[in-house]
Amino acid sequence: MLEALVAALAGLIIGSFLNVCIHRMPRDLSVVRPRSFCPACEHPISWCDNIPILSFFLLGGRCRRCGARIPWRYPVVEAATSLMFFLFALALGPNLNGVKFCLFSALLIGLFFADLEERILPDEFTLGGTFAGLVLAFFVPVNDVVAHALLYLAGLDWNPRLVSATEAAVGAVLPAAFLWIGGFLFEKFRHQEGLGLGDVKMMAMVGAFLGLREALLALVAGALLGSLIGLSFILITRKDASTYQLPFGSFIAAAALGGALFGAKVVAWYAALL
Repeated sequence: MLEALVAALAGLIIGSFLNVCIHRMPRDLSVVRPRSFCPACEHPISWCDNIPILSFFLLGGRCRRCGARIPWRYPVVEAATSLMFFLFALALGPNLNGVKFCLFSALLIGLFFADLEERILPDEFTLGGTFAGLVLAFFVPVNDVVAHALLYLAGLDWNPRLVSATEAAVGAVLPAAFLWIGGFLFEKFRHQEGLGLGDVKMMAMVGAFLGLREALLALVAGALLGSLIGLSFILITRKDASTYQLPFGSFIAAAALGGALFGAKVVAWYAALL
């Protein structure tokens, strides 16, 4: 439990940094310099006004200098990151596997809010996350059997680390390819862009961390969430369904977070039914 509480504290700090990334990356601004500032008046924020979650409530949700409202996104991101770090540390323990999924959850939270606010999925998260997932696969086994089965059928007996890395590579390539083909066909038949490359890159990142089966589960669940919640939102707000751009990446992120927490159990349950 102590390790999980330490992870939750680390999650607060990482969540605070994610807020910087969510605001600056879509605007092509450095996340290092200058230090944190108010987007309204651009005045630097002092350390005492930059304490995760606490400062938001002490300031009444407003900038101390200009009085501009601070979006609720700031404490929500910090709290969500802290919660995910706590849950993964509690479930997996203080080891490299726990670190891997804490990193994965931070990437997904950053992508969720970047797409929700700006309809942009930063390459730093998607491509950087894909690279990180592939590298970590050499040290933390990817929970899948697809590549292992294919290698066995081909008569290849590889080192377990190479098998794990292959699982991550298959998980990165195939779901991203399925998504790209779907977007390509939509554009050909409807003569309008239905999917951005950012979603494809994000799917590769999800697959590199989760493997093929759980990545496909996240893709299907994300599509269902997008259909149900997105279409309901369009109907309620009376937006034009033909032009309104849904934050599909946000739905994938939510589904992938659920997959990271419960995907293995869902896959095992479904396999038992077959």
